Amino acid sequence: MTGEKPSLQHTAQDNESLSIRLTTADEGSTPVYISGNFNGWRTGDEQYRMKQEGPGVYSFIFKDKHLLPGYLEYKYHRGNWDAGELDEHGNPAQNRRLETHQVREISDHVPRWLKDGRAYNPAFLPEVQVISEQFEIPQLIKTRRIAALLPHDYQESDKRYPVLYLQDGQNLFDDYAPFGNWGVDKKLAVMAERGFGDIIIVAIDHAEKERIAEFTPSHHTKLGSGDGKKYVRFLADTLKAYVDKHFRTQPERAYTGIGGSSMGGLISIYAGLMYPEVFGKLMVFSPSLWVMPNIHFHFLNFHDPQDMDIYLYGGEEESANMVPNIRRFQKAFEDSGSANIKFKLSVDPQGQHNEARWGEEFPRAVEWLFFNKKETEK
Repeated sequence: MTGEKPSLQHTAQDNESLSIRLTTADEGSTPVYISGNFNGWRTGDEQYRMKQEGPGVYSFIFKDKHLLPGYLEYKYHRGNWDAGELDEHGNPAQNRRLETHQVREISDHVPRWLKDGRAYNPAFLPEVQVISEQFEIPQLIKTRRIAALLPHDYQESDKRYPVLYLQDGQNLFDDYAPFGNWGVDKKLAVMAERGFGDIIIVAIDHAEKERIAEFTPSHHTKLGSGDGKKYVRFLADTLKAYVDKHFRTQPERAYTGIGGSSMGGLISIYAGLMYPEVFGKLMVFSPSLWVMPNIHFHFLNFHDPQDMDIYLYGGEEESANMVPNIRRFQKAFEDSGSANIKFKLSVDPQGQHNEARWGEEFPRAVEWLFFNKKETEK
């Protein structure tokens, strides 16, 4: 609160209260607090401890909302920020915001909480198997480190799993990656705890100094002709055959996806276009479509169209052209043939071009593509 005392001239209307009702997972009598710009974001302040009304139900009343900032920002926690609120995917919750004078009652929900600063339960972490530090890529006469992230209970089951092949393996789960990482292992742990962990992720390291050339398609690009055709042939013909032989996969195209970000997103599109009979799902984050501004479909085999699910993400803070480019790509793809293509377009007005943001989007994309199919959203 501001600490100011109401003046004698306040009317009864000035003393309007602001009531908050919060629902969350039942964790017994563990307290819940509210902090925000009304108390300097201090934690553990007993003055702002919520009243427990029942299992997982809490309330708080600001008795005079006119003593609050006109534009209220706040979050919930269980005593400190190492026990702060999370969204359902284990991502840090954004500040809650509202114009104080416009509301008298608020109903909020917190699906998850940090526990000792950790968003995931270690018991659900995937099993990471390095397939090879030097997996041979005969199409390019190179080798590459490739790893598989297996469900935490893979060894205790006889299930077969869908597979998602992801580019830029160095940036997916390495805590020491120079540009940060997606935290895929931790996101998969949260997904597994929620019942969405039955998937194998294959992480393919990029080619470092030769990354751009390897991820550049071989048709009509602003960077000339790259090695993309050879690289995606490796993914479709060599790597997939190995993975299907050595792991319990669901090899059909309906259970096989490919994805990546930036240039990795572009080459994933290219792989889906070149091998629609192999990849039935595309997870495309912030693709470098400027490299291929006019995507040509004349070289594709659309006389035998295949159904496909495509999750597209872009942030408006990445560049002026990012979101318009992915919208144009979506329309071009939809107009290119008679296949039943389902799109999910996700646009973040504040989204920036970095691994942390792509990691936040990862579980949403995987759940839509593989576990929680919804009708097309545009």
